[in-house]
Amino acid sequence: MDQKRSDRKEFSNKKRHRADDASSAPRTASQPQVLSVQRYLYEKDFPLYKQPIEIGFFSLDSQRRFYNDDRQLRYYVEAESSPNFNLRDGYRDRYIKRDESIKEKLDHMLQWILENRGKVEMAPKVEGASASSRHLKFDFVTWRGHLTKILTTPYETREGWLLAVTLFQGTLYISEVETELARREREDRSARHEEMMYWGYKFEQYMCADEPGGRPDSGGTVNTNEAYCTVVQTRLTDHHLLFSGEVDCKDNGSPLKTAPGCYVELKTSLEICTPKQQSSFLRFKLLKWWAQSFLPGVPRIVAGFRNNAGYVVSVQTYEIGKISQMIKAEQNCWRPTVCMNFCAEFLSFIKKVAILDDPRVVYLFSWEPFKDVSYSVHRDSEYSFLPDWYVEEMKV
Repeated sequence: MDQKRSDRKEFSNKKRHRADDASSAPRTASQPQVLSVQRYLYEKDFPLYKQPIEIGFFSLDSQRRFYNDDRQLRYYVEAESSPNFNLRDGYRDRYIKRDESIKEKLDHMLQWILENRGKVEMAPKVEGASASSRHLKFDFVTWRGHLTKILTTPYETREGWLLAVTLFQGTLYISEVETELARREREDRSARHEEMMYWGYKFEQYMCADEPGGRPDSGGTVNTNEAYCTVVQTRLTDHHLLFSGEVDCKDNGSPLKTAPGCYVELKTSLEICTPKQQSSFLRFKLLKWWAQSFLPGVPRIVAGFRNNAGYVVSVQTYEIGKISQMIKAEQNCWRPTVCMNFCAEFLSFIKKVAILDDPRVVYLFSWEPFKDVSYSVHRDSEYSFLPDWYVEEMKV
């Protein structure tokens, strides 16, 4: 979807991020204090990244209720090369927008874990051991979107981030905290920006059917509460990852029959009319598109290019595996190897820092453009995100 890029600002809530109870988890001499984001440090060989494997999925309905099934999965319908879709249609009278002020944290992912423990737990190490001795097979549990932010960090110049991390039963859980800058921008969006956000969802409606072989219903209501999410496992160097991300649709005609290879990511962008616009597209937008789809193993992006009036004038397909070749001719462009090496190093940094296994403790990692990644430690604070219902159930 189209995103307004704001002027770079400093976070105004630094004092709020100081440790609430740093003495509960004192830093040791062996713990690093900061992590550099300097790109040259990550100009190394591409790290090992195992092909992601889908081990589950879930759906969220029109009221954000969780279902451990694929009822919200939609199916890709190929469009004409110049479809003339009107993305403004329905914005005033057929649009139900999710309440972004409600922070769901990792809750839906945690619900999936509780309903699929047999897929994610290690077997008891000793025959006859109780179920309480089990732990998840994974070093990290998070959302795909959080990992996308980490991947793009070495090239980000405008938007910082806050990531809360809790170590519980040997697994590190990562959940995003909204920055003050992001909150202000969300609350102060212009009417034009709000409508342009809708355009991305409307494009999905034009491109998707509810049933295999069906036709899109562009006259229906766009409800952004609804979602279908894949759950994948993979490994980045020595980090075993479990994460979930929303999927736009499945292509039943894809030669890759199994997920995530059969999934398609749908995007919209302003039509490219000048060399400067082409360069900007390659350097900025394509980076985030690539990171978002590469992580879960979605092989293809279908993009609708629109004019200023909100009509899709062309549709283009991007193969994720070919994007690195597309950007090679662009001077000083982003490099996938830098993104992945930084992500691997950041996850190692988390492992070295977050050593207190306690669901009440949060390690808050903070980053602002042109600065190092730093962290603070908080106990029983506003940043705690593992709910009691999950902690208690996992102890059983």
